[in-house]
Amino acid sequence: MNQENTSSEWTLIGKTEDLIRELETHGLKELEFDKKKVVLTYHDGAFGALNNKCNHMGGPLSRGRLKKGCIECPWHYWEFNHKTGESVSGSAEPLSSNPGAVPTFPLKIENGQLYISIPGETKRVQAVYNSGIMNLSREPKREAGKIRILGISTTAMDKNHPRFSTSEELLNSALKTAAKNLDVETKIIKLSDLNFRHCEGFYSKSEKACTWPCSITKMDPTDEMSQIYEGMVHWADIVIVSSPIRWGNASSLYYKMAERLNSVQNQITLKDRVLIQNKVVGMIITGGQDNIQSVAGQMLNFFGELGFMAPPFPYVGHSLGWSSEAMEQNMDYVRDSEYLHNQSYELIERAVELSKKLVQL
Repeated sequence: MNQENTSSEWTLIGKTEDLIRELETHGLKELEFDKKKVVLTYHDGAFGALNNKCNHMGGPLSRGRLKKGCIECPWHYWEFNHKTGESVSGSAEPLSSNPGAVPTFPLKIENGQLYISIPGETKRVQAVYNSGIMNLSREPKREAGKIRILGISTTAMDKNHPRFSTSEELLNSALKTAAKNLDVETKIIKLSDLNFRHCEGFYSKSEKACTWPCSITKMDPTDEMSQIYEGMVHWADIVIVSSPIRWGNASSLYYKMAERLNSVQNQITLKDRVLIQNKVVGMIITGGQDNIQSVAGQMLNFFGELGFMAPPFPYVGHSLGWSSEAMEQNMDYVRDSEYLHNQSYELIERAVELSKKLVQL
């Protein structure tokens, strides 16, 4: 909405009664004056006008919502007083010690008309970010040392009633044998042990709203997806992902993790910044249905888009097949199968061979 200047200082917006009616219905109204965007509000008998850009990532405040006299940014939920522009306590606290203030514009009412002063815009008070919270954002740099292998088990598990997992069994076995025979460092992360939130769709609002580190990780220090980010981006040379098959797909925890890894891939889209370089990935997939190649193909495609490379024969698969539901026997079979344990270890051997070439050890 472009407005015409009535003087060098004040610009007419419209009739106050019409604006009040509209704002009481819709909450927020976006205005534009010579490419300057403003969000207009009305609450508790008073108008407010703020610069439309949020203090955090520049999110469009006019697409947010009015909550008890504050504008909530639609991207990451920072809140600002609709009249003063000052930030209020909320989700910004874990990220910043002082979220600052959004610029405001003077308003006046004359003869039932509302006017705004664009030249009177106040200065933005920039946010002051907490030290340490952004450690994940450091530039990835491989530290000197042995080849480092990160195993990620994606099988779902009840912590209070653990059970045998065929995919996790083979992953554990392969990592232990590799640590013993290959002079490498190994580590395993079990997704079922982590407390991490689902992806909340920041990318669907705007690609710039999907940040690195992940917006959720920055806003919620208790979110343990940070362990995956730290291990995958900064520590590991090789990532071995194990998953059961669930109705023809990888586990639900795998997809929960994959969605949160969009923040890694999105850096390529936004900044041509590749966080995953010279790293190798392999898979161990087990299940009661013979859909291993399809599951492996999806997983390899996804990790390839992150920047990983795969060794020859990049996955190990085991399935009883469609007609067999004898899962108790399957557990025993995997536990006792020298062939499957050897195959899983040999997958790591191939990954290590490729990794050494990539990191030039």
